[in-house]
Amino acid sequence: MSELNDFASRYAKAWCSQDSESVAAFFAENGSLSVNDGPPAVGRAAIAEEARGFMITFPDMVVTMDDVTRDSDGTKFHWTLTGTNTGPGGTGKRVRISGYELWKINNDGLIAESKGHFDSAEYERQLRG
Repeated sequence: MSELNDFASRYAKAWCSQDSESVAAFFAENGSLSVNDGPPAVGRAAIAEEARGFMITFPDMVVTMDDVTRDSDGTKFHWTLTGTNTGPGGTGKRVRISGYELWKINNDGLIAESKGHFDSAEYERQLRG
């Protein structure tokens, strides 16, 4: 678990870096990331683009690792995102949401599949203020 905790901690730091390629580097070449059951971003370029969207929306974004757990569903990376929506067309509102990603890790120790989940209604409420 300590290796997994280290991996998850570095992953959270990558989300804070404003370098979307550093997020994508945690994924397998053909890995996927989906958010709230949306269509998956497949491959590192698409994952980097997904991460870039959050980074542009929240230029001061901080993602903290709350916990990493393993259960019958798989490995769960629990996180909290805080940031101010000051990107293009932003509301200027501060957002704080928590959620998790359900990971499938491949034999190389990279994320083969991540399914992210957070309360989108709460997120929208905070964006509107």
